[in-house]
Amino acid sequence: MRSAGRSAAAGGANPVRRGVSSLLALSLLAPAASAAPAASVAKTPVRILIESPGPDTLVRNKVHQAPIRGNAMADGERPAEFDVILAIDVSGSTKEASGVDVDGDGEVGFNPQLELVEPGAFPSDMRSTDPEDTILAAEVAAADALLASLDAGRVRVGIVTFSGEMDPRTGKRARYDQQDAWVEVPLTDDFAHARAALQAIRARGPYGGTNFAAGVRIAISELAGLSGAKSRPRSDARKVVLFLTDGVPSFPFGLGNRMDPGDVEASLNAARLAQKAGITINSYALGPNALASPVAATELARITRGTFMPVQNPGDIISFLQGVSFASVDDVVFTNLTTSEVSYDVSLSPDGSFSGFVPVREGLNRVRVTALTSGGTSSSVELELNFEKSGLTGRELAMELERIRERNKQLMLLIESERIQRFREQQRKMLELEVIEPDGE
Repeated sequence: MRSAGRSAAAGGANPVRRGVSSLLALSLLAPAASAAPAASVAKTPVRILIESPGPDTLVRNKVHQAPIRGNAMADGERPAEFDVILAIDVSGSTKEASGVDVDGDGEVGFNPQLELVEPGAFPSDMRSTDPEDTILAAEVAAADALLASLDAGRVRVGIVTFSGEMDPRTGKRARYDQQDAWVEVPLTDDFAHARAALQAIRARGPYGGTNFAAGVRIAISELAGLSGAKSRPRSDARKVVLFLTDGVPSFPFGLGNRMDPGDVEASLNAARLAQKAGITINSYALGPNALASPVAATELARITRGTFMPVQNPGDIISFLQGVSFASVDDVVFTNLTTSEVSYDVSLSPDGSFSGFVPVREGLNRVRVTALTSGGTSSSVELELNFEKSGLTGRELAMELERIRERNKQLMLLIESERIQRFREQQRKMLELEVIEPDGE
C-alpha cells in the first residue's frame, strides 16, 4: 500500500495520512546493480533516480506491465541516507487491547473491563483477552513491518524503549535516579537482528509509567553520538526519530498514572535539544488519548519540524507507521506517454524508494515518472522502455489479475488526501493536453 497525503494537526503540527504500501505490502526491492541515467530538471525540489530498467534494456513480462524502481528525494542537494531511531512506549497502559487481530489468529482481543461480560470471567487486571493483540504488540508489529520495507543500503535503524518504574506504594518513581529509557539496538543495517530484538521487547511486556523526556533524550544521544552512546551516527545522514506512544507523559514528575505540567515541560525541553541537534521527531499518539491531551506529542513534532499522527484505533499504527516519509515525498505516479495510461500501482517507501508497474505495449514506450513532495511541489523524469511480452498460462494470468485487483483495492482505500487527488488529476489533464496538441498543429 502507499501513502495518502497530509492534513492540518492540532497544536500546529502536520499529521501525515499515509498507509501501508504492500508492508504495509510495501516491501522494497533491493537496488539494481546499475542505475539508469535520468534527466531531471535542474534546480527542481525533487531528485528522481531510476534504478531499473537500465538504458537499452529489453523488459519482458507475462502481462503488459513493466516494473520500474528508483528513488525520489525532496531537496535534491541533501543526502539520501538516514539514521532512524524507533522509540517505543512500553509503559503499563500498552497492555490495553489494540482493536485489531495483530497476531492473525482469527481472534480480536478486547478489554473485558470495558465490555459486558460475566463477572469473574476474566482476571480483574486483564486489559486484552488476547495478549498478542495489545497496543505493545501493535507497536512491535508496525516497527517490524517498517523494517521489512526499508533499504539497508540507505537506512540504518536503532531501537529504544521508554517507560518508568513506579513505586507500588506511592505511585511515584521507584528511585530518583532510575533509568526510564534503554537502547535495545544501536543504529544498524542488520535488520534481522533488529527484528529479533522487537520480538524480545514484545515478550518482555508492558510495565510502569511513561517518561517521554527519557525516550527522546536517549534517542538524541544515539543519533548525535554523545558520550555513552552505543551508536556511531553518520555525519551526512538525516536523523529521524519515530516516537510511538499510547498516551501522555506521566514521568519524571509526580504520579506515574497522570500527567503533570512538569512532565510536559521536560518533554518539550528534550524536543528543543533534538531540534538543536538537527533531529526530526515524527510522533504517533495511539488510542483515546491521541486527541484528548495531545500537546506533548504534537509539540515534539512541531518543535523539530516533524509530523504528528493521532491514531485513535491503536491497531492502525501497523499501517500508518509505514507511511511516514523520511524523504518528504508523498506520492509517485507512472505515466505511459505512448499509450496515454496513468498507473498508481507504485509502492513508496519511507526513504523515498519506489517500485511499481506501468501499463505498456510491445515495442518502445516513453514513460514519465512524477513525484509529489510533502510541500506540494512536483518533478518528473522520462525514460524509454522497450517491452516484449513473454508466455503466460491461464492460471498465471488469473493470479496476476487477482494481484492487480487486490492492489487497486488497497490503493483506493488509502487515497484520502484531496491534495494527492488534485495532483493525480493534474497528471491526467496534462496527458490529455499533450495528446490533443499534435492534432491542433
